[in-house]
Amino acid sequence: MPAEETSSRRVAWLVRLGTGFARALGSTWRIRVTNAEAFRRQREAGKPVIFVLWHGQMLPLLYQHRDQGIAVLISEHGDGEVIARIAMRLGFETVRGSTSRSAARALLGLGSILNDGHDLAITPDGPRGPNRSFAPGPLIVAHRTGAPIVAAVVTASSAWRLKSWDRFMIPRPFARVTFAYSDPVYIAADNARDAATPEEAERMRLLLETTEQHADG
Repeated sequence: MPAEETSSRRVAWLVRLGTGFARALGSTWRIRVTNAEAFRRQREAGKPVIFVLWHGQMLPLLYQHRDQGIAVLISEHGDGEVIARIAMRLGFETVRGSTSRSAARALLGLGSILNDGHDLAITPDGPRGPNRSFAPGPLIVAHRTGAPIVAAVVTASSAWRLKSWDRFMIPRPFARVTFAYSDPVYIAADNARDAATPEEAERMRLLLETTEQHADG
């Protein structure tokens, strides 16, 4: 059997297994949601938002926001193909790319997704980390489109953590899983360079951290 065909079958098998696992596991969680009204008001007004989330918390957030038509930016590296296909089966639109500064120009194309009314989800520390670092891509997209950023975080009473760079979280069956959201934050700057400064990136990193602290509370 050709190597390409073997690889394709392996990916298809992993996608079916991963999708079924996510749906079955998520159905057991005891879910609590805090401050979802903030982004729901935006949706009701027909204004899309940019969700930012840590790469390691992607699995529970994919389950929680399934079938909502959100577009999610997923890396073209490593296991990105498997993750992208699982996301599509869970009802997401997928965009392949990165949040690094070198990819910032490509991220400008994401504006059309927001202009079409789709929310967008980005992992600012993906695809390779460092864990919980905030790359400038979401800041540039928010500045150019005028869409607000909403931090989306997850905590779990019990979870497995993979030994990967992002400490990938898999809440255990029947865990209490809390999804918490920040209020929408707009990026006001004279130009894209000023919008994507290290200071602004640190402000967004702290927004995620503070939102997570509130979820734990």
